[in-house]
Amino acid sequence: MHEFSLVQALLARVEAEAASHGASAVHGMSVRIGTLAGVEQSLFASAYEVCRRGTVCEHAPLEITSVAARYACRACGREVAQGEVLECPACGSPARLVEGDEIILDRVELEVA
Repeated sequence: MHEFSLVQALLARVEAEAASHGASAVHGMSVRIGTLAGVEQSLFASAYEVCRRGTVCEHAPLEITSVAARYACRACGREVAQGEVLECPACGSPARLVEGDEIILDRVELEVA
């Protein structure tokens, strides 16, 4: 289950950010996880609950926002509906994934003296 390693990397990043700002605590954070990122969001949330114990994030709730996959034409930018052939209906160019495969630390709330 790679969600634990992802959460450990997230906590290391947040702890480094907190240290660089002289923060004494983290009061919350949010992440965006794409539906094609290969991450089971419920397992990610469970791993966070386990891994945050004893860290600066111990009392910080985690907000997870799911990001749906979205495709668009490489040439003209027109959106291509998910489940359709990945080709632009207007110009015939191949479509590309615009979003939906990301894992992004979106926000961290720090307590700074």
